[in-house]
Amino acid sequence: MKKLLLTGAVALFGLSNAQMTKGDWVISGNTGLGFNNITTTIKAGGQSIDGPKVSTFSVSPSVGYFVIDKLAVGIDLGFMSATTKYQGIKSKTNNFSVMPTATYYFVNDSKFVPFLGAGIGYSSVKNTGEGNFGDGSVSSDTTTDGLAWKVKGGVTYMATQSLGVNLGVSYDQFSNKETIMNTDVKTNVKTFGVNIGFSYFIKSKSQKSDK
Repeated sequence: MKKLLLTGAVALFGLSNAQMTKGDWVISGNTGLGFNNITTTIKAGGQSIDGPKVSTFSVSPSVGYFVIDKLAVGIDLGFMSATTKYQGIKSKTNNFSVMPTATYYFVNDSKFVPFLGAGIGYSSVKNTGEGNFGDGSVSSDTTTDGLAWKVKGGVTYMATQSLGVNLGVSYDQFSNKETIMNTDVKTNVKTFGVNIGFSYFIKSKSQKSDK
């Protein structure tokens, strides 16, 4: 009976065994709640204006394919929402991004697996605002598209051979330059975040059949 239970446990362990090798997949979902700090700088007509620094909510699902052992290439999606109220003015910023990324896992004998990654892609920032000025009110709604890039790093704790818990940091930067009424307007949005999430590693069919 003990041998039968041991055999069953080994078989189950083998089905979920993920070694981060070529042909495997990884699906991740990271969130940042109250830990992200955003600094916005707008330059126009030779003058620079610093925007508000706010805490935000963000979520970053991703999928990657291991092209070689330990190196996964895939797509990171990002969504960030922030709302700011200041002296009768209310503004909201939504940022959506799509980035091809590459992530390297420093696999070792420990359950703690460090990782580093980077990506570059497209981002869209939508700003809405409203406020009361004197006897009237003013509202605005603008959308800006541009280039975005990110770097990320952290550690994944392998709770099982397939499921990992992520703790990491990331830095994202969005930039755009356009001309409005003969004035060059540059927008930079920088985001530094501390994030937690989960990763699920899926073995390739060929490795499963080998077992």
